[in-house]
Parts: sequence; C-alpha cells; structure tokens
Amino acid sequence: MFIPVQGYLTLDIGLQIFEYYEDENSISKKKFRFAVVDQSKSKSYPSNFICILPAKICGKTESAFTKVFKDKSLEQAKSLLKKAYNKEDDSEIKAEIERRLKLLEPKAVDQIKCSSCGKLFQPKRIRKFKNNFCEECMKKRFGNQP
Repeated sequence: MFIPVQGYLTLDIGLQIFEYYEDENSISKKKFRFAVVDQSKSKSYPSNFICILPAKICGKTESAFTKVFKDKSLEQAKSLLKKAYNKEDDSEIKAEIERRLKLLEPKAVDQIKCSSCGKLFQPKRIRKFKNNFCEECMKKRFGNQP
C-alpha cells in the first residue's frame, strides 16, 4: 500500500541498488533494480521499501513512483540518481546510473540541412536517402501532390 507523499512531510529517501541476472545461468547479462527506500523508517530492506524507480518516468502507464511523487517525480528521480552516483564506488553501477540519468533528459530536436536551399529544418521523418528537402523545396520540386 502506497501512501502519497504530502508537501509538509519530509522523508529521508534514498536508493538501494540490487544486481540480478534474468536467468540462473551466469551467461545472461547483469541487470540492476533501483528500489526507493525511506532510510528514516528502517535501515533494512524490505521494511523501508517505498517503490521501484522505473527506467523511464514519462511512460504510457503510470508507475508506482509517479503515483507517490506526482508532479515532482522527474526532479525526485534525478536527485535520487545523482545522490546515489556520488555515494557509489562500483563502476558498473555508476555506468547504469549515468544511463538512467540520460534516459531522463529530454530528447533534443533533430534538425537537418535541406539538400536544396541549405536551410535547417525538423524533418517529419528522416529518410535513408541522401536528399532531404524542406517543405518549401518539396513544393517547388514536386508540386502539391496528394
């Protein structure tokens, strides 16, 4: 049962990181699970468990993390990951934290140069061909086709 965090309530929240393998054999890739814990409640897991930190905050389905932290979930996730990065010594875990921080950053708008006029524009889709034309050049070149 998750209790919503209220504005006046301050918790000592941190991350506890667990390594695991999907299979029992050691050939499979090592994965990490990030548990959000309340360190003021108890020092031992799972009694201090709040929820799992998802890899992507903005998704189609609402995670338990976003239900708990609501509008502050993105800032809270970044601060938890940065705090964990500073405390961590293991290079594999640091690399995973960096990867998750990059996933939380907004994607930059890709712009390409028009092959005809040289103007920068955002394509509706990036073509595999070398020629990418802006809308004006497409209209000039091919006319208004349905």
